[in-house]
Amino acid sequence: MLAPLVLVACSSGGGSPGGEGRSTRATGVATSEPAPDTTSGIEDTGDIEADPARLPTSRDEALAFIDLVIADPASFGPDVIRRSPYESDPATWPVLGTDCVWQQQKPLSSVLATRGRSFEVPAAGGKGPVRLSAVVTVHRSREGARWEMAESVEETMRCPTQQLQKGELIGSLVAAALPQGESGQENSADALTEIGQYKSSTLGGPFPYVWQQAQTLQFTVAVTGKGAKGRTEEELDELTNQAQAAMLLRLKSAVEKQS
Repeated sequence: MLAPLVLVACSSGGGSPGGEGRSTRATGVATSEPAPDTTSGIEDTGDIEADPARLPTSRDEALAFIDLVIADPASFGPDVIRRSPYESDPATWPVLGTDCVWQQQKPLSSVLATRGRSFEVPAAGGKGPVRLSAVVTVHRSREGARWEMAESVEETMRCPTQQLQKGELIGSLVAAALPQGESGQENSADALTEIGQYKSSTLGGPFPYVWQQAQTLQFTVAVTGKGAKGRTEEELDELTNQAQAAMLLRLKSAVEKQS
């Protein structure tokens, strides 16, 4: 069970949702950037004993690191395929505006690199397509990653109903957090889950919606699942949990001290 940090329930509104939707979750509108990291030595590493020499310190290193960690179709399980466009532009990331509409903007200077990928379980057997995404962000410091997590919580409180791409809404959002050590959560320093309802003008709805994000060291990894006709919450949970676990394992392998 998740320990509730934020509980926000709201109608999804009366608009006509639809469109293809965002590929990822990321930090919202910020009035200032995170302060320089002063947390070196604090045991905020999940169960990772990191080798400082393996941590990226430049944009090129961060992009190479993301390629090692970010999910591919097999990370979610069988029947998952790439969507087009498959990868997001690393020069942009999604920001939730004051109007609760997601838009692409330039990442904060505290971000070394970020990239998202889009996937799908195709429609079959009378069931609609499941839209999936994964994102990895490398911050310059652990404080930057923590800032992103905190802003994600604020977004749910500020905008319990959000417009993704044109014609697509999520609403009735409920968010919960699991810090390291609570309820068996040992894979990251901090973890967030958001669930709600998803509506699309092309797919209908409401359908189940889930988003997960985890933070360890200077990194955040996230997955999103958007349901469709005939798809259950359990299906979304299995898909997103598997991909999130795969990315956290890859992250650990990429930075851990070698014996």
